[in-house]
Amino acid sequence: MDVIIKELRNDSGEISRIQEFIFSMIKDEFGHGYVPEWHQDIMKMDEYYIKPERNNFFVAYSETGEIIATIGIRAYDKDFPEFEHSYSRETTSSIWRLFVDRRYRRCGLASKMFCIAENFANNAGYANIYLHTHKTLDGAMEFWLKMGFIVVLDTNNELQTIHMDKQIQKLDINSNSNDFKYAVKL
Repeated sequence: MDVIIKELRNDSGEISRIQEFIFSMIKDEFGHGYVPEWHQDIMKMDEYYIKPERNNFFVAYSETGEIIATIGIRAYDKDFPEFEHSYSRETTSSIWRLFVDRRYRRCGLASKMFCIAENFANNAGYANIYLHTHKTLDGAMEFWLKMGFIVVLDTNNELQTIHMDKQIQKLDINSNSNDFKYAVKL
């Protein structure tokens, strides 16, 4: 099966489709819908991912045009007191909204999405990548560890939040296209 991975463009119809996909994934994974304090980036994708030069959002499409995966990368913009002097907008990027439709998991698609985001962060001049995930998400910890992340804080809170980071691998992948096409074995 061929998968096309594209950068998000400022197309309101496409943004609506992406928002619908992300919220359906959030409902499936976390059991809730829109939460204003957690999901402002989804509601304002242009402000968080399209307009800022050093931010981006990638979307994977099936051969039929169905959205099957997403990932966002943006400058670190959280104010966790634990990381007050650890991360900055200038040197740290952060991963957001990596979701893969259940029918397309375990075939390398999430790894491809992350590699594209990491390459973007490298080209944008970031030195490292931050993310947080949850111990309750099936396979999430194992995936991020496999991608080279290390745990920097296990909060043991009710959400089972884990904070992770990694140094960016200095990759030299330059493409003249903003679209990437991969064959994915299902």
